[in-house]
Amino acid sequence: MKQTAYMKKVGLLSVVGAVLMASVPSPATEDLVALRQADMKAMAAAAKTISGMFKDPASYKAAEFRWAADTIRDKSGAVLSEHFASETASPQSKAKPNILEERERFDRIANDLRDYAVALDAAAEKNPGPMPASMRMKPGEAMGGGPLGTHVRNEQELSAMPAEHAFHLMLQTCTTCHVRFRME
Repeated sequence: MKQTAYMKKVGLLSVVGAVLMASVPSPATEDLVALRQADMKAMAAAAKTISGMFKDPASYKAAEFRWAADTIRDKSGAVLSEHFASETASPQSKAKPNILEERERFDRIANDLRDYAVALDAAAEKNPGPMPASMRMKPGEAMGGGPLGTHVRNEQELSAMPAEHAFHLMLQTCTTCHVRFRME
């Protein structure tokens, strides 16, 4: 009889412990959220670097531009998708749970981001000196892209457009992703 009561208590404590453990994010989940957030901050800082050079073309330095584009390239695409490959729920995370439900769409956006960063890197590689007019958008040039527009899927078409246009498409890709998959 005593042993049965003891077993019931152990069983009850086990169930309570399991429930508590399931509701507390694991250190691995918290580490992944911290890594995702660090990568997002690095991409935002890189985008700010590129933006500054387009605002003030005299500040253009091809090596810094490439470093910024490469930072975004290295943290987007499959890397970004992998950061969100499993359950996103965590008190520290601002990710919506619909990422898992809309995996194909999320992955496509992550890959678009990488493609635009690759195009920016290529533009900087081709232009090691001062920023040429060919990297800038022309007044009145249509932006394209965006949440309701079409994305450039053809590498040749992407490499033929001004780098500033690719940059705007990249920023629109970030906005599209945040609107769809981030809680505010």
